Amino acid sequence: MRTLPFWANPRFGLLIVIAVLVVVFSSLRSSFLNVDLTIVPMQADLSVFLVVGLAQLAVLSLGHMNLAVPRMAAISAFVMGWCYQHLSVPLWPGLLIGLAVGATVGAAAGWIITTTRVNSFVVTLALDFALVGLVSLLYSGVGDGVAFNVHPAGMDSLRTDTFSDYCMGNLCGPPVPLIVPIAVLAAIVVGLLFRVSRVGREILMTGSNLRAAELSGIPTSRRIIQAHALSGLLSALAGFLLAINSGAFSADIGSSFMLPSFLGPVLGGTLLSGGAVSVLGTVLGAALTEVIRTGLNLLQFSVQQLNIYIGVVLVVALSLDRVRQVVAERRGSRS
Repeated sequence: MRTLPFWANPRFGLLIVIAVLVVVFSSLRSSFLNVDLTIVPMQADLSVFLVVGLAQLAVLSLGHMNLAVPRMAAISAFVMGWCYQHLSVPLWPGLLIGLAVGATVGAAAGWIITTTRVNSFVVTLALDFALVGLVSLLYSGVGDGVAFNVHPAGMDSLRTDTFSDYCMGNLCGPPVPLIVPIAVLAAIVVGLLFRVSRVGREILMTGSNLRAAELSGIPTSRRIIQAHALSGLLSALAGFLLAINSGAFSADIGSSFMLPSFLGPVLGGTLLSGGAVSVLGTVLGAALTEVIRTGLNLLQFSVQQLNIYIGVVLVVALSLDRVRQVVAERRGSRS
């Protein structure tokens, strides 16, 4: 079987679009390349949206959707904030508690889907509405209606420091925020899961053809629950990273996660029908979205204009990518 040429690969197309936009925005606003004012904050925001994209990718591998990603992040962030403020839990144990909460909520969604056979869209949409009310009640009743502003030891460093702030002799590190390695590690783990592990391969087989996977002896129900648990865990991690960036665990954490959760993986080549994922593509898709958002913000576009232009640019990028693949396939068939 012939493979598509490198220029037909969606990841190559994303690299080209990102490079072009960087040149355009930097020529229009020189501050786009300012390390302290733009590059460092952009890396921090990209880390959050990369993990959000990975959370959606986990269930897109099945051909499912998780519309509760924003609220899974919110409920996990609430638990972490409460533990930090009322139980004086250290930073990293608190994160582990939040990850466990997110994974449990995700697993519950997967269990409902496998038990009732109701479409994941309906189940996660209903769960999202339920969690919206629950998060509001929790912050009103337990948190007195305000955010948890507690800063456990290490949180401020994660928020403000970069590797360049830590020098060994005359050698300083790069201007990369300390939270970036967390997102990179998450991407590596997810990539290895789907590439080399039996669980990951069986999840992809379940997404490709559920009936065939069942006949092959794959425990499809278990794999569906595990994929949704992974989605919930990554949603919780995204909520933690956003709380680090904002400096507080608040009720609105995750409210902006819905669109980015789909943009990264879909732009990167992950199939909505399931059976194929691209972690590297998700990284590039999230990077493209963040470059567009940052560039238009520097050009002083309003929120409404920002949404319009982000939508237009992304639709054009998707359309050009599809044209490129069709042309490549036709050339391959002719040869």
